[in-house]
Amino acid sequence: MASTAKRKTTMAKLARERKLLERRAEKQAKKEARKRASAEADSASADDDAEGVPEHL
Repeated sequence: MASTAKRKTTMAKLARERKLLERRAEKQAKKEARKRASAEADSASADDDAEGVPEHL
């Protein structure tokens, strides 16, 4: 028969899960930073075009 007692999560497993969550958060922050940098670069080039500077020069 199966045991009815709950198994406790080990500290090692909790540490692995916490590390995984931290890595995911860092990855998401990097991704958002890249998006912001790309958006700023696009808006900066759009500002240059808006000033009437022809692209072919």
